[in-house]
Amino acid sequence: MLQIRLASPDDLDGIAALLQTNAPSRGGSLTGEFPSGKVAAMLRSGMPAVAALRDGRVVGALFSSAAAQPSPPPPVAAMLRAWPGGPDAYVYGPICVADSERGQGLPARLYAALRDSLPGAEAILFIRRDNAASLRAHQRLGMREVAAFALDGVDYAVLSDAGHSKTENLEHNS
Repeated sequence: MLQIRLASPDDLDGIAALLQTNAPSRGGSLTGEFPSGKVAAMLRSGMPAVAALRDGRVVGALFSSAAAQPSPPPPVAAMLRAWPGGPDAYVYGPICVADSERGQGLPARLYAALRDSLPGAEAILFIRRDNAASLRAHQRLGMREVAAFALDGVDYAVLSDAGHSKTENLEHNS
C-alpha cells in the first residue's frame, strides 16, 4: 500500500538513501549530492517535505524551501536571479521517485500533498535541460517555463506553477 504524507524525522534514512541513489555520483539526474546530514537539515528547515512510502519503505520525496535563504546553493541562487517569483514563492525540490514507482503518477501525488501544505503559494524550480523526462513530468503538472539560466556549462529551465508566460517573464525581468 502507498502512503503519502508530510515527511518526519523518522523518514530521514529512507529519504537520504533514495536521494543518494539518484545523485550524480551514482549516475542519477538530481543536482547535487544528498548525504544524511544535508537531508536532516532540509527536514528541519521549517518548510514542508512530502514522503511517499510503500509498505513502510520510502519510494518518493519532495522538498520545499524558502525562496528567501541567506546562502542558497549556487543553482538555487542562479534560479532566483533568473526568476525570483512572487512574494509568496517557494523553492520546489528536489523531487525524487524510486525506479520501481516511475510512470505511475507519483510526482503528481507528491505535488498535490505539497500544495495542500502551501495553499496558493507559487512553486518555482529548475530542471536541467537534458532531463527531458522531468521537464515533461512537470509540464504535465501544469508548470510552465518562465526563465532559463546556465551554470558551470549546464543549461537549466526555470519553471513556475503560477501560470506566468514567457512574455510576462520578459516583462518581469526587464
